[in-house]
This record gives sequence, structure tokens and C-alpha cells, in this order.
Amino acid sequence: MKARILTTTCALALTAGTAQAWDLTILHTNDFHDRFEPINAYDSTCAPEDNEAGECFGGIARMVTAIEAAREEAGDNVLLLDAGDQFQGSLFFTEYGGEISAEFMNQIGYDAMAVGNHEFDNGPEGLAEFLDLVDFPVLSANIDVSQNNMLADRVQKSVTLDVNGEQVGVISVLAEDTPETSSPGDTVIFSSIIDAAQAQVDALTEQGVNKIVLLTHVGFPADRRLAEEVSDVDLIIGGHSHTLLSNDDEDAAGSYPTEVNGVPIVTAYAYGKYLGEVKLTFDDNGEVTEISGDPILLDASVAEDEEAVARIEELAQPLEELRNEVVAETGSAIEGSREVCRAGECQMGNLVTDAMLDRVSDQGVVIAFQNGGGLRASIEAGEVTMGDVYTVLPFQNTLSTFEVTGQDLIDALENGVSQMEEGAGRFPQVSGMSFTVDPSAEVGSRISEVMVGDEAIDPEATYAVVSNNYVRNGGDGYSMFVDAENAYDFGPDVAEVVADYLAENTPYEPYTDGRITVMGN
Repeated sequence: MKARILTTTCALALTAGTAQAWDLTILHTNDFHDRFEPINAYDSTCAPEDNEAGECFGGIARMVTAIEAAREEAGDNVLLLDAGDQFQGSLFFTEYGGEISAEFMNQIGYDAMAVGNHEFDNGPEGLAEFLDLVDFPVLSANIDVSQNNMLADRVQKSVTLDVNGEQVGVISVLAEDTPETSSPGDTVIFSSIIDAAQAQVDALTEQGVNKIVLLTHVGFPADRRLAEEVSDVDLIIGGHSHTLLSNDDEDAAGSYPTEVNGVPIVTAYAYGKYLGEVKLTFDDNGEVTEISGDPILLDASVAEDEEAVARIEELAQPLEELRNEVVAETGSAIEGSREVCRAGECQMGNLVTDAMLDRVSDQGVVIAFQNGGGLRASIEAGEVTMGDVYTVLPFQNTLSTFEVTGQDLIDALENGVSQMEEGAGRFPQVSGMSFTVDPSAEVGSRISEVMVGDEAIDPEATYAVVSNNYVRNGGDGYSMFVDAENAYDFGPDVAEVVADYLAENTPYEPYTDGRITVMGN
């Protein structure tokens, strides 16, 4: 049962009356990225035969089952929250936008959702269309949408939910660099996540709400900073960095919850692979006295809801012909995970940039540049389908060619490595050039030994470059490319370029060759 929305932060004060030792279960998801079908170990679409063999994870049909079971076990005091980025990541988004996310989230019964940066991938109008369809509040405290007539008064800063007579305040904040990582436009104004969160906490506290959850889309490092700097928060539920916190998985980034400054933080990886479940006990004063839980792995032991399976099969029909087209073979898996491609040279980065450069080398282009955050999955060994390629490159970015100076390229590399410690998507994958990065050096001096082909880069020379239109237009902080000379942003879809390259070089053998050296590794 969904919680009743009691009030937003501008309402009158609430009456007291909290029962002693009140228990609450919060189920949470984040960074689903349109993975409505089961995923494989590489976070891309799982083949039906592998799903039948029990080798797959997630998918909306398992999520439906898991949420129903968790609700039944938890009893009446339960909330279901999403920490953003339902959008972008499969052909379902390409075909339907946010329509399918809205359909299933309504059906499942979410109580509230954070705006994620990818909710702006189709511009403010894409988020507005989603808001037209959902029947739960969508939140973000640090964005001012009053200047956008499609969003004004429709994105709440916080909400107070009535859970069987107890009031739980939910506040959300969104990553401040969203204008660089998505397309919110000039009419959506961002402010400090710290200031915005504290202002909403203070407003709720003044109204008598003493159970407050931050539902964030800022990433785990920023969640830790919120825990340090924002007072009177009982729990942070995070998204954006695809971090797994777990008490059972040795590869997790920390325990579930991870406590910082006395504030518990939980987050549950991405792609619907897990359902987060945290259980809290509050005392009379709204203080958390007990907390437990762990993400629930949605593996083959979780049955798929039959109605959801049938609905997804229906929705997938228009996608099947394109998705199932075999374009090539690969002798071994092509590594494209965010952990690798945002921290150094990766096989997928080499494939994509080599393909870009190959497509336009006859135009005098000598360097290819791809943001690591644009690479969204690995590809397993064997047949490579067009669906696999679109899962890796789902953003429908087009090939861009342009001319910049050597100094611009050095500045671009500095920007690309400037947030390595945060796993930021701006990390540069390249072809036609090589460089060394020292992550421990001062920002602005991390890059050295930059070579174009076999020659040291000349800061004064002009170089022809190929990238995607997102990077060329300043995405992920690449502002030095915005005013590039002779820019042409309207080439073919990068996914099609990569598919063609794979077809020409099948069977493809993934590789790294030392073009990026990370000191300390």
C-alpha cells in the first residue's frame, strides 16, 4: 500500500504523537536505466536462453515480485522510493521515452522519486511528459524550475508522507553538474546540494517532522559530504554513482548501511540488479535506535511476474528486428564497465574510439575522443548484435568532427581526469594519441607525455578531432571544444559507426595497448 502524501514543506505544523519504538521498512531502487528485461553479468540484455538457464539478473518482472514479497514481509509500515535515473540505457528508452517507466512505477506503487540527471536526456520536455503520467511526487530541492513553463510548480523540493499516522519527510537533491552530463537547458537553475538540503530539513523540522530521509542523486562521495555537513538527517538513500553497499559482497564499496558522521547511507548498485531494503526503528524523538538490511539480489531465485513478462514482450516487439541483427563476433568479452572505463584505458574505449577514427580518417582526422561515461556496458564473447551495441552506446549521440589546438587537447585531457577519484564519466578514452596521468598530482598538472601518433603534441598546432556531439558541445566539462573550428556535429549515430566497424573487423579481438598510462596502477 502506498503511503498517503500528507503535506509538502509549505504546510502547517504537524501534531506530535509518535509511538515508542516505531518500525519502518524502506525499499529503494536507483539508476534503473530502462533495464526492463533481465541483464547478464555484463549489465547488458540477457539472452532468453541464458535467462531460462538461470544465469540472469533483474528485469522489471523480478522487481515486481521482489517488491510484493518485501512489502508482505514488512507489514504496514513500508515506503518504496527511487533515487533517480529511471531513464536512458536501452532501446526501450529510444522507442518510448519515459512512458514505460511511468507505467511500471505507477503499477508497482512508488511513494516518491528523485530527479536523476538522465531524466533530462530528452530535455525538460522529456521530464514533463513523464510528470504527466506518474501519480507520485518527483522531487529535487536544488533545482529551480520556475522559469520553465513545462516544469514550473511540478517538481517538489520535498514531501511529507503519512505512514499509518507517522510522518516521514523525504527530500531530494540532484548532482550540480547535471548541465554538463545531460540536457536540462538554461531554464533549469541549479544550486548547492548542501544549502538546498539543509533548508528543506529545517523547514520540515520546524513543522514537527522528526523522521527525515534524503533521497539523493549525487553519487556516493557527495552523499558522504551531505552526511558530514547537513544536520538532522536520519537516512541517506543514494544514486548516480552506481555504488553497491552490501554486507555480503566482498566487492562492495562499503557496508550496508555505511555510517558517516552518525548518518547511515544506503544505495543499491544499478540496472535493477538489486532491491534495496533497509529497516529502521525510531524512538519517541524520531531518533534511529536500530537499523539493518541489505540489498536483495534479484537473481534466478526470484520468480518473474508473468503479467510483467507478457507486457515487456509486447513492448519489445517493435525493437526485436533491430536488436537481434547480428553484426559481428568477438573472440572474448569486451570490457566496458564503468569501474574500468572511468579509471583508465579500457577495451571498449579502444573499440569505440578506433571505430570513430576509422570512419573519418580519410578526412584528415588524427585523434578520436570519447567520454568514458558514454560507455554503458560490456559485451560478452560470441555473437554481437545491434542490441548489444545500442546497450553500450544508448544515447543516440552523433559523430562530430572539429579542429582544436594542441593546448585545447591538453586542457581536455586535464578536464577528463579531473574527477577520477569520483568515477566521473568525463574520463577520456582516446585513439590516435597517448598520454600519462598521475591521479595524485595537483588538478591542472595531472597530464604528461601527450603524444599524437609518434610525436609529442604541439600546443600551438591545430589538430583534427572526432568525438560525439555531446562532448563537442561541452558535455562532461569539455567546454574547450565548444568554440572549435570547422565543427560538424551531424554525422551518423556513434552506435552505427561502431557496429559497422565491428562488422568490418569480425571476428573482433578486444585489446589494450598502453595508450593511457595511469601512474600508481
